[in-house]
Amino acid sequence: MQKRHFLGLGASLLTGAAALPALAAGKKTGSHGPVLLTVTGDIDAPNRGALDPALDQMMAKQKLAFDKAHTFDFAALTALPSVEIRPTLEYDGRRHTLRGPLLSDVLRASGAPASIENCALRAIDGYAVLVSPQDIARLRFIVATHLDGKPIPLGGLGPLWAVYDADSIPELAARPLAERFGQCPWGLYHIAVRKA
Repeated sequence: MQKRHFLGLGASLLTGAAALPALAAGKKTGSHGPVLLTVTGDIDAPNRGALDPALDQMMAKQKLAFDKAHTFDFAALTALPSVEIRPTLEYDGRRHTLRGPLLSDVLRASGAPASIENCALRAIDGYAVLVSPQDIARLRFIVATHLDGKPIPLGGLGPLWAVYDADSIPELAARPLAERFGQCPWGLYHIAVRKA
């Protein structure tokens, strides 16, 4: 990718992230903001069509393919019931409050079947992990939209972060801090669902 195009993409993403609070406020009016999360695979509630290689550049470059998807903007995610967690983060060794819907609720809203084999969680930098339905439930993954009461900015850990409260899970809390969040991609933008 040429530097000019990359910088232009970064500027437009930052502009979209700066509008997140306004999008949350606008959810009552039914406004539709920029898509932050795309769920593909075995889902029954699509609200968009197939990947467009010309317009879905990042997904195409990361070799994603789909014929249907369910997309969420900031307002749609914050309209789902949210939970708060307070994990100690590896980046500064301090506890922070993270808030957002349970990953299981996001999957349900996208029409994922009750019985899935796994989900691939993908970040904007291409980092991806497979998580089982057992781990989604046991670890109580959330799709964090807020950090310490503010929308998570792009260029930081957001605007979305698939994360859990490692402090409250004994086998994770026993690990060194730097080894607790390997299954937690920040900058989450894509989830691929595979049914069992």
